[in-house]
Amino acid sequence: MPTATSKCCCGRDRSAVGHTKVLALIEDHQAHRDTCTWRHPAAHETRKAS
Repeated sequence: MPTATSKCCCGRDRSAVGHTKVLALIEDHQAHRDTCTWRHPAAHETRKAS
């Protein structure tokens, strides 16, 4: 039975068991890496530059 864990420096910690759930977690992890505000803080900056 395959298992996987998705961890991020922002505190996200998820796991999955089973082929279908592991594949879904991999996709979710990749999407999270692209949008995580901890990994990409400037991409989510809302203040105006002075």
